[in-house]
Amino acid sequence: MVPRIERVLITGASSGIGYDLARRFLEEGSRVAINGRDADKLERARRSLGPSDRLVSVPGDVAKTDEARRLVSHAAEALGGLDVLVNNAGIFAAKPFLESTESDLDRFLATNVKGTYFVTQAAVPHLIRAGGGAVINLGTVLVGQGKQRLPVSAVMASKGGVHALTVSLAAELAAHNIRVNTLAPGIIRTPLIGDNADSFASIAPLGRIGEVRDTSDAVLYLARASFVTGTLLEVDGGYSHGR
Repeated sequence: MVPRIERVLITGASSGIGYDLARRFLEEGSRVAINGRDADKLERARRSLGPSDRLVSVPGDVAKTDEARRLVSHAAEALGGLDVLVNNAGIFAAKPFLESTESDLDRFLATNVKGTYFVTQAAVPHLIRAGGGAVINLGTVLVGQGKQRLPVSAVMASKGGVHALTVSLAAELAAHNIRVNTLAPGIIRTPLIGDNADSFASIAPLGRIGEVRDTSDAVLYLARASFVTGTLLEVDGGYSHGR
């Protein structure tokens, strides 16, 4: 039986990967709650996605635990429950290891790890009431691909935690028919990458960078894949294995 994806919460959905996910789930007929920490930017995204009685916006900063729990509660109430959670909210920045400070590390851990952890914790009771569902976390292929010219130790410490959390929760929540997986993108054309995204095309055997449609395709697969849990799905044009 194909799992239902009627009610979907997407964090970090004001732009980029999260925004396209909202568009795609709406096309699928889902009811969708989009989240972002900038209320004005989130509202612009909601309007851009078009008028729909199946779309609601729930502003809040996932790095703040009380806000994370509150936004899940508001989303579940507006949608009538939850079937799918996509933990897309995250931050990324490069900084040499010897220059990184405690506040740098705390910032990445707060958004990338604590945000994912406590949003999921708040969502799981709703997924249990729905008879199960899917949690899809956003990681990165860089967790397993250290780059000499890309010093991102603090970010990788946090994203590595997301990968590990996925495996642990997949085992713990399986009894509730909740599947937990990680999507690990490579270089994807989003505002985060900037205007020179195509300069990275040669790093992947497929000879191009990823588009948001590629990550959306993968998330929709994981939302429906009823016998897939605890996995890391790399969406990177073959970069991780074919260099």
